[in-house]
Amino acid sequence: MEGSGEQAAPGRVKNAILIAGPTASGKSALALDLAVREGGVIVNADSMQVYSILNVLTARPGAAETSQVPHLLYGHVHPSIAYSTGAWLRDVMRLIREGAFAGRKAIFVGGTGLYFRALAEGIAEMPAIPASVRDHWRGELARLGAPALHAVLAQRDAGTAARLRPGDGQRIVRALEVLDASGRSILDWQADRAEPLIDRSSARFLVVEPQRDALVRRIDARFDRMMEEGGLDEVRELAALGLDASLPAMKAIGVRELQDVLAGDMAAKDAIARAKIATRQYAKRQATWFRHQLGPEWVRIPLGDRL
Repeated sequence: MEGSGEQAAPGRVKNAILIAGPTASGKSALALDLAVREGGVIVNADSMQVYSILNVLTARPGAAETSQVPHLLYGHVHPSIAYSTGAWLRDVMRLIREGAFAGRKAIFVGGTGLYFRALAEGIAEMPAIPASVRDHWRGELARLGAPALHAVLAQRDAGTAARLRPGDGQRIVRALEVLDASGRSILDWQADRAEPLIDRSSARFLVVEPQRDALVRRIDARFDRMMEEGGLDEVRELAALGLDASLPAMKAIGVRELQDVLAGDMAAKDAIARAKIATRQYAKRQATWFRHQLGPEWVRIPLGDRL
């Protein structure tokens, strides 16, 4: 049917809607409104909302929302897994193969800019990293620190090292993992970019741009609701898993602050205040990224607009 999620080419979705925006900007409500009116299916494009357990702290859509239209790729990853942009894109490819968008409009919504870039522009396919290689370099990072590993990378892959900050441990480790696993520089892998999964000519690109003061009020009110709805209990459940603090799920805003509350190292009111500040800072970084990295095809819309 017209406007459905039919494929424009093998593995490519036609008439998709992409909705980006900073945290607490109202983009999920906009996606739901469009999905209800246009017969759509919502696909998560937020790197924290993929994790299970953290339902409240990552502001995942609740039962009231998910009962209205299908919501995909929410809470399907255990916090012990270091999920990546490539893994998310493979999950989207799986949805396409399974016919998840047949006869329905695909609406991608979230705050992770790299997910949208990969979806709309394609991404390089990376080699599988053996657990032994991953464990080795993570151990070396903990033992030696990022600057020392940057020096190692400079000796083995000067081109990649020149593009990375000496303190960027995560990307340095990733480059070393790829080099060990494949014998090729990560730059070579990145040059082999795959085709985008959406048909750009028929897609709609939207980015929500709320006023700063309105966004701050929404952030503060939302975190208060998170506490009322069981945010502390979620962190207690997550902490019981004994996971590595470097895992992405452990870096969700509010986790570290509320862990300090559970440990008796911080008063709840102070932890809440810090988490709100961290959320505001994160929203500012997101807005800056969207402003400078998204192209002219992205339509800027203010908070609360109904399309």
